Amino acid sequence: MADVEAFLVVARAKGFREASRISGTSSSSLSDAVKRLEADLGVRLLNRTTRSVLPTEAGRALMERLGPAFSEIASALDQATSSRDRPAGSLRLNVPVSAARLVLPRIVPAFMAAYPDIRLEIITDESFVDIIEGGYDAGIRYDERLEQDMIAVPIGPRLQRYALAASPAYLAEHGTPKTPHDLLSHNCIRGRFSGRAIPAWEFERDGQELTIETNGSLIVQSGGATDLGVEAAKAGLGIIYLFEDWLQPHFEDQTLSPIMQEWWLSFSGPFLYYPGRRLVPSPLRAFIDFIKAMPRA
Repeated sequence: MADVEAFLVVARAKGFREASRISGTSSSSLSDAVKRLEADLGVRLLNRTTRSVLPTEAGRALMERLGPAFSEIASALDQATSSRDRPAGSLRLNVPVSAARLVLPRIVPAFMAAYPDIRLEIITDESFVDIIEGGYDAGIRYDERLEQDMIAVPIGPRLQRYALAASPAYLAEHGTPKTPHDLLSHNCIRGRFSGRAIPAWEFERDGQELTIETNGSLIVQSGGATDLGVEAAKAGLGIIYLFEDWLQPHFEDQTLSPIMQEWWLSFSGPFLYYPGRRLVPSPLRAFIDFIKAMPRA
């Protein structure tokens, strides 16, 4: 069973070095455990190269069957510790960069102070993630990107907006757009998630909704390179469309100016989600109770 657990850690981490960091076990010990398991089963479970370690077809099948079972075992053991005076153990969250930047800074320091025996690990990821297969306790996503059969708990502000902004220098040179259609004649700094199409910009006013396919000379990867887009906008390259909270500090220092505020699109805030068909580990239960007790913005 220990060898199976070692295999799952390595396969999820996609490498022995990262698996060693996560598990606290040496890379050589993990490698020996996987080799023993492969010898016992008589099948190769991992394809190893100098750059990556990926599961074979047999390895993927084993992960799919055993991953949830091991997660359930870990949850059961964690639940057994809930009788302690203070929750303890590890809590792994998979979150988008926007949540790590705009939501969690208001929560994590106070939570860690309240629960010093909990070890919190936060991984940022913009893609759709199977949190069970990935070895996470929970994730944060917006409602349109939540996995099915999950319990969702509101976290952070319950109402957010997409804001439109440009530098004062850009607006002085190119003029200020008054309607969404005016953006068609402007240089727009766009973002997209890896492997996905560039999304249109959405607007609303008095029940009227508009979707504009913008154009521009700079495209950045949403999340990881969003700050580059913001800096380009501050430098006068073009107009940017982003979370209002992300841009607010630049409105305050006047390096960016808000545009067409009456057209900004509102949307519901993010959710913490976790599997509903398993025991809830005590660190996750403590985190859920903590965010539920926080005042809603």
